[in-house]
Order: sequence, then structure tokens, then C-alpha cells
Amino acid sequence: MLFKNIAILDETLEYHASCCVGVKGDTIDYIGQDAPQDADAYGEVFDGTGKLLMAAHYNAHTHAPMTLLRGFAENLPLQAWLEQKCWPFEAKMTPEDNYWATLLSCAEMARYGTVSFSDMYYHTAERAKAVEEAGMKANLCTSPIAFEPKPIQEYETVFDEMVFGAESVHGAANGRLKFDMCIHAEYTNNDITAKSVFDTAKRYSLPVHVHVAETKSETDECRKRHDGKSPVQWLESLGAMDVGMIAAHCVYVDDEDISILARNGATVVHNPASNMKLSSGFAPVAKMLEAGVNVALGTDGMASNNNHDMFQDMYLMAMLPKGNELDPTLVTPKQAITAATRAGALAQGREDCGLVKEGFKADLAVLDVTGVSWCPVNDMLTNVVYAGHGSDVVLTMCDGAVLYRDGAWPTIDVGRVKFEVAERTVRIQSELSQGE
Repeated sequence: MLFKNIAILDETLEYHASCCVGVKGDTIDYIGQDAPQDADAYGEVFDGTGKLLMAAHYNAHTHAPMTLLRGFAENLPLQAWLEQKCWPFEAKMTPEDNYWATLLSCAEMARYGTVSFSDMYYHTAERAKAVEEAGMKANLCTSPIAFEPKPIQEYETVFDEMVFGAESVHGAANGRLKFDMCIHAEYTNNDITAKSVFDTAKRYSLPVHVHVAETKSETDECRKRHDGKSPVQWLESLGAMDVGMIAAHCVYVDDEDISILARNGATVVHNPASNMKLSSGFAPVAKMLEAGVNVALGTDGMASNNNHDMFQDMYLMAMLPKGNELDPTLVTPKQAITAATRAGALAQGREDCGLVKEGFKADLAVLDVTGVSWCPVNDMLTNVVYAGHGSDVVLTMCDGAVLYRDGAWPTIDVGRVKFEVAERTVRIQSELSQGE
């Protein structure tokens, strides 16, 4: 495809009002102000008048099958939300439920300009099938909740799924699928199990995805359990950061924690909507960015957001520190866009993704910028973050293939998916109400 007369945010997030961008196969092959000499070789010509082309989003922390729980667990703090609502519901979910719910998440993310996500859940085979069929990218992991102190190998079902992910999912679908190792969190695991998971991660050279310091009570109780160690310090002591770590939330981290995260090259995934909805607090993202931490963005699951629109999370990432810390200079639009794009791609180990740059994967989002909220354009990055919405996306492309365009999903039967998810939600709620 050849995008002509289209505005772009280039690899440095510099705005250019009119360019040509050529895609061949899965790669951005050409960027310039004039059409390439071999323009006919690019196939379809996309008229970009009134449109903005930017890197697509990489949602760095999700629980995709939790679309089934959208609106189900409301107005509760984290522990009650988990124990009273989410975990009982999830115990009723079948592998097929996970497949259909993941497809719905894929459709929603593609609609809003996201091409890849890092997903912590269960039933890896079914989630991988959904992602592959949708044409998207994902880093999948399975999250053990292990209270009994024994090696992960003795939790046979979970360990077998980890091995399956590492050996059969990682690198599948022409590299669109990856697998990460995982524990759910410090407070749902123990030293022996956690260390054995981290040792397994080293064996396969895979990073670790984990919830970290999401609430004050989690952090305080961790210090009581582990001789004063914070969750970050506990994870470092067990080797979780030796092959890379994706640390979701990090709301209650201090200066020492931030130094540890930066020193170890960990990624922190900021989930501002979820953290507010569950009244967890406000992560010190400005401090983390200043310290050089790779900060990416995530939506979290749909029971605590309740949508996959990363434009919302960019807005919150840029807005909240200003109000919470009474400093209007904190977190620029450029930093928020980077978190949603390049930082997320790097967190997923996708070095050739997340930038509009020749030779990079053609993971692109095209926005209609003719709406009233986009006028005038004094600064396009500011408009993207503070005035843009996922509903402005008119085309989403992953590895050169169109996932969403003008109300249509070429790879997903959205009507069937919505029907399946709605029916399965009713079934599970019925089972819960009947005490089955």
C-alpha cells in the first residue's frame, strides 16, 4: 500500500504535514515527501488527505479474556474485586470462553489502533489461536497463583503450559507471537515457586511479566513478609530481572526501587485508568522517566478499565502527574506517545517495531484529523494526546496487513464474536447465581 498526501509522525515524533509512505510486505519500505519512483509496485494507493499516520500502539499489560467481565466487578478495591468477583467468575471460564473473549479484545484493540499486546492469563493455546487468526501480535504468558511453597515444576498444569508457550508459541505466526514467563504477583506466590519460575525464564532466555507494587497494602505486607524488602527488591533478590522484567503498575515504588528498575533495564507498564478505577493510586511516572526507566502503557483487563482505547491512557498518563504533583511540566505529549508505541514494542522484544521508519515493521495507525476537536493544529502531538480518541482511527495495519478499516475487520467476524461473548457471559453468571 502507498499512503499519499498524508501527515505523519516520523521516527522522532516530528510532525510532517504531507508525505508518502510505502509498505511492501510486512515492512515500511519508503518515506518521503514525493512519491517513490516505483510507485506502482506498492499496489493500492491510499489518499491521506485529512489523515495522520503514526506508529500503532503496543498495549503492554492486558488480561484479554477479561472482556467477559466487562462491567461485572464494579466499585470495589483490588482485593475484594479479585476475591469476591473476578476469581469466582474466572473459575467458570472454559478454554473456548478464553478464545472468544480474546478475539473480542483483538477486535476492540484493532479498532482503536493497537496491533500488539502483552497478555497475562491462562489457556495459552486458545489465546494464541485467537491472536493468530486476528492477524495481531501478542506476548502471552500464564500467571501462576502459587501459595504452597514448592517449585513451579510441581505445579504440573501451569508448568506444562509454560513449557508449551516457550517451546511452541514463542516465535510462532512469523514472529507475531511471543511468550514471556510470569508470576501473578508477590502476594500470590512464595520464594520457592517464584525463584523456580525465574530460573525457568533464564533457561529459555525469556523476560518475566509480573504485577508489582500495585497497592499500598501489597507493598506494606511484602515488607513484613520479606525482612523489609519492597516488591521490587524482593523480585531483584530472586533473579526476576536477570533476563528482563515487565513490571505492571509500580504505583508504590520509592527512589531506591526506581533506581533498581532503571539499573536492571526493566520496563514499567503504567496502567493509569485501572489504577484509578480500583483506587490503587498514582504511579510516579515522571520520576521513573527522569531516572531512565522504560515506561510503557497498558489498559489492564476490562473489569478494571473498561475499554482498550490506548488514547484514553495516553491522555491520563500526561494529565494525572500534573494535577497530582501540582507541576504542569510533568510528562509531555511526546513521552506519552512514546510510552504507547516504541516503549511498548521494546518491552515486548520487538526491536524493529514502534516507529514510522524505513525498514521497520509496518505497524501503523491512520487517524482522521478533520474532526472539530482537532482544529486548529498548533501542535500535532498535543492534539493526539489531549484531543485524540480511538474512535478517530480509520485504519490499523499490522505487519503490512489491514486489521481494521472504516468500520470493517477483514480478519474477524465481529458479529459472531460479540454473540459468543455475550452468550458465554450469561452462562457463567447463571452458574455463579446457582452456586454451581
